[in-house]
Amino acid sequence: MGRRLVPLTLDNLPDLPKRCRSCVFWELDPVSGEAAAQAGKPELEKEAWISAVLLEWGSCGRVAYVDEVPAGFVLYAPPAYVPRSMAFPTSPVSPDAVQLMTSRVLPGYQGQGLGRVLVQTVAKDLVRRGFKAIEAFGDARWEEPGCVLPADHLTAVGFKTVRPHPRYPRLRLDLRTTISWKEDVEMAIDRLLGAVQKEPALRPL
Repeated sequence: MGRRLVPLTLDNLPDLPKRCRSCVFWELDPVSGEAAAQAGKPELEKEAWISAVLLEWGSCGRVAYVDEVPAGFVLYAPPAYVPRSMAFPTSPVSPDAVQLMTSRVLPGYQGQGLGRVLVQTVAKDLVRRGFKAIEAFGDARWEEPGCVLPADHLTAVGFKTVRPHPRYPRLRLDLRTTISWKEDVEMAIDRLLGAVQKEPALRPL
């Protein structure tokens, strides 16, 4: 089974689920998001957001493929690029952290560890780029796939609650910049993915 993780770009944006390609929940503030939906152009807003973040900050997502079929994705960015985060009762995201916005493993590929691998790949990228932590808003009453990740999933992959809330706790994953931690992440990804065709930019320096 061939598996690979590649950076999200405008070229592979169409590989995201249709609902996610046209979702600007995180990318716009509530008022702008509603306006984009009413104007019938959320896909264009999504493309514009990804383009801007890529140009100004760099890679902001990963897409997982299994046998060249899209199997999941993850989106992340500094909180300054995530206007919706300020609408949460447990905001703001810490200034030293990058926000994990959303992640999805598609039906048929769930239960294989891909969700954990996506988070670990983000961690590996951010350690390389010098960031200290990842934070995310969790949904403590999660019932079905949506833009906010289940709080239980976040804790299962290593996040700790830093601001409790009955519905939307804020959680944090500290990125220890020791060599041993980097090696642990490498080993975990390799073990879960098997033979991964890694992108050159993610190879250890």
